Amino acid sequence: MKTENMYEKGFKAYLQLERALSENTVAAYLHDVHLLFSFLSEKKTSLAIKKIKLDDLQDFLQFINETGLGTYSQGRVVSGIKSFFSYLMLEKIIDTDPAVLLDSPRLGKKLPDVLSEEEMQNILQSVDLSEPQGERNKAILETLYACGLRVSELTGLRLSDLHFNDEMISVTGKGNKQRLIPIGESARRQLLTYIQKVRIHISPRKEAENIVFLNQRGGKMSRQMIFLIVKKQAAKTGLRKNVSPHTFRHSFATHLIRHGADLRAVQELLGHVSISTTEIYTHLNDTDLKNTILKYHPLNNKNH
Repeated sequence: MKTENMYEKGFKAYLQLERALSENTVAAYLHDVHLLFSFLSEKKTSLAIKKIKLDDLQDFLQFINETGLGTYSQGRVVSGIKSFFSYLMLEKIIDTDPAVLLDSPRLGKKLPDVLSEEEMQNILQSVDLSEPQGERNKAILETLYACGLRVSELTGLRLSDLHFNDEMISVTGKGNKQRLIPIGESARRQLLTYIQKVRIHISPRKEAENIVFLNQRGGKMSRQMIFLIVKKQAAKTGLRKNVSPHTFRHSFATHLIRHGADLRAVQELLGHVSISTTEIYTHLNDTDLKNTILKYHPLNNKNH
């Protein structure tokens, strides 16, 4: 039985009677709680309600941010989660509220976290290929970084989208718009290894026969699972940055521009409708330049 079902009826009554919220808001809050438990069930096979910590909730918020949910919608999710744990406290189901320090997303544009090229290589090399899902997970990480994909584009990638002879892949992005992206030798080789040595031994479900990345049951992988794979490998390297699949996309674009790629070309590769969206990566580069000047310019050298 799902954990959240044990508390859903009481939480719904609490929202309707004590909080006097509208039916739409109540439905949204209940949906958010379902989404939270769905995420936690993939993160940990067994997670008692009393053992949920702030770190778990912060990981969940990072995940919903990955899905592309707007800032205001993310704020509503935070409100729903806080209300849920307030209800559990009122009913004395839990002793401490892990959501007390949960922050709503800040409005306005924030420069995304970016990995250095060395940090990215460390993550890619941290995958243990002897593990059952090692070859698949490394192929996932290599493809994310080599092609700058959104996580939904990765999970939806089909075998028929792989054009290895032309060193390209087809990607279906937002609004079902398709674009071609070159794929480098390292990612291409790792994808082939996974497909020819691992995926061939998995019996795919009917709806996933053409899907590249499969879970152990032969189904399409969830976005949550990709998120957790990335988090696990970043943690394995001892990295303190907040790393997610979108970090790989940001790093892909930043590294290209750092090495002289044209902004319009990067816009095409990322599938951005507006060049202004891509321009954030020039600001990231400005930050690099600023840090370089502050660190290395003779006038800023304390020993000068």
